[in-house]
Amino acid sequence: MNEMIKTNEYLIYLEDFLTENRKAKFLEVLQFRTKHFTVAIEDVFQMHNTSAVMRSCDVFGIQELHVVEQKFGKSIDAEIAMGAQKWVDVHQYQTNQSCINALKEKGYQIVATSPHIDSCLLDDFDVSKKSALFFGTERDGLSEEVMAQADCFLKIPMVGFSESLNISVAAAIILQNLTSRLRNSELDWKLSEEEIFLKRIDWAKKSIKDIERIEERFIQLCQNQE
Repeated sequence: MNEMIKTNEYLIYLEDFLTENRKAKFLEVLQFRTKHFTVAIEDVFQMHNTSAVMRSCDVFGIQELHVVEQKFGKSIDAEIAMGAQKWVDVHQYQTNQSCINALKEKGYQIVATSPHIDSCLLDDFDVSKKSALFFGTERDGLSEEVMAQADCFLKIPMVGFSESLNISVAAAIILQNLTSRLRNSELDWKLSEEEIFLKRIDWAKKSIKDIERIEERFIQLCQNQE
């Protein structure tokens, strides 16, 4: 079945259960999806903030979200995420180090977002580099472990009395800025054709009720044709 579900015939079969509007929407959204930037958040105490960050990832075209849950281990707040958990790929880790290692293996530079370090301001950030943007807890910010291994630091310029922003607000501001600049660049930031194909299958499956029965029917049809 693993090879079977990656075939064009399987996608065609699944999309027969979708409306034309839904299929067109998938193609439209996927044209703006990227893995050039990804987001990582560690031990966010208030779960609605994690869910809001996920929603921002969806809104601004970030396909993958990495969540470290070594302290609190809560589930995604579906009401706040408003369905974004269907469209954003969430990778969960037990430790900061395992998250950092996984991202570095994929070629990402580690970018620590912090208002307390004189670092690169948002408008000066180099969007050409494949980057994992780390956001920390509401209480303490990013851990020393992440800060020590960061390749660079990113700061939102602020001119008021407050020295920091809520994590979900900070993430939305940064993602809007960076993805807008990325889309207006000549960089190769889009998903590959294979990634788009596999994501169409994934999203179609998540849109179909009783998908297990539908898959069983497809297997039976394939066996009858042999």
